[in-house]
Amino acid sequence: MLSNKRIQKLELVMEFEKVEECFKEVSSWIENVGRKRLKETINLDDSLEMLLQAQKHFKEFDLVASEYCKRGQEALKKVNKWEDLSFVDVHSYRAKLQTYGDQLEEFCTQLDETRHRVCETVRLYEFFDKVRQGICCTEEAVKS
Repeated sequence: MLSNKRIQKLELVMEFEKVEECFKEVSSWIENVGRKRLKETINLDDSLEMLLQAQKHFKEFDLVASEYCKRGQEALKKVNKWEDLSFVDVHSYRAKLQTYGDQLEEFCTQLDETRHRVCETVRLYEFFDKVRQGICCTEEAVKS
């Protein structure tokens, strides 16, 4: 039984190292690329044309960022089964993973909010552009 417990602990350590490596990669990308790109979308341009271009660039970034979020979330699912284990050592691993998980959750939430904000801003600008065109057409009709 003691041997089996030690083997389980070793397997846990090996699995944790794989998951931690994945999280380090995801975490590094979030800090070095993801957060910077999200900050770039804080101030969206004032013209519809520039906004549509910003939306296109954001969509390209969103594909990559969503893939990193997905990888991080899959790694989190792997470690959820650790809660069933009664090893004391698991708690130190869970604390590290909680930090990674919090960072991942925060970034994924910011990504979702930014995606929604960009989409809504484009829709609003498109609406105002149609209103502006309607006003111009109405003014021309009144002049005629």
